[in-house]
Amino acid sequence: MSTAESSAPGLLLHLSGPLQSWGTHSRFNERDTARFPTRSGIIGLLAACLGRRRGEPMDDLARLSLTTRTDRPGILLRDLHTVGGGLPAKATVTTAEGKKRPPAQGTLLSHRYYLADAAFTAALTGDNQALLTECAQALNCPHWPPYLGRRSCPPEGPLLIGLLPSPLHHLLALPLARSPHRNAISVDFHSDTPLDHLPGVPSTADGSATANGAAPVSEVTDDPVELSPNRRTYRARPLFRRTLALPATQCQGLGADYLGALADYLATHRTEGAAL
Repeated sequence: MSTAESSAPGLLLHLSGPLQSWGTHSRFNERDTARFPTRSGIIGLLAACLGRRRGEPMDDLARLSLTTRTDRPGILLRDLHTVGGGLPAKATVTTAEGKKRPPAQGTLLSHRYYLADAAFTAALTGDNQALLTECAQALNCPHWPPYLGRRSCPPEGPLLIGLLPSPLHHLLALPLARSPHRNAISVDFHSDTPLDHLPGVPSTADGSATANGAAPVSEVTDDPVELSPNRRTYRARPLFRRTLALPATQCQGLGADYLGALADYLATHRTEGAAL
């Protein structure tokens, strides 16, 4: 992450709800979730708020950079779904050959994974100020209901924290949606760009490039190329991760306590950009 990238303007989002699910390699009856919001999921959320239909160009949204902070990692939850049970043969799920399943095989099982009680703060940065302003307005007044990865996962509370000149700086300083702690806590950051030059974090020669966020820890296939219903395609992109110790004073509780602390923080930075 260059100095220019770390100071780029952008949006800050609060992503919290009873359930979230950010799939990266779901296939057939196994629907996974990543442990953090994905690029495809966040771009899809913005597209829904903007009223863009699947198949419409999203190149401008795809140029935004995503960095997330894990306020609460949540609990991995597996849910068992059934489809087609108790239906007559002609109403059961159609096979790949276009035939109907026999009664003994009419019920399909699928395993779907969710993050329960998780919370994230996300920064979307870029140099297209007009697009960022349009997205901020859409997040406050969405065309279609936004959701956290799947339609069954609505967000709680307001999504938009603010449109700010340096959102990555605030990503490090904003209150954490987490129960109070006595000691400093380890917080994970994930990004599609290197994290070794986060604003306000002193550079260090200690540790590996991977630990400092300068080198990717892996790849994740969540960068959307085509989101039309019948031709969804994604490209792989590098995943950068960095763990920082944040002060216990940033843990400002849950629900109304967190929103109150967030409002107090934004009130002190009101001149720096639009807030809730």
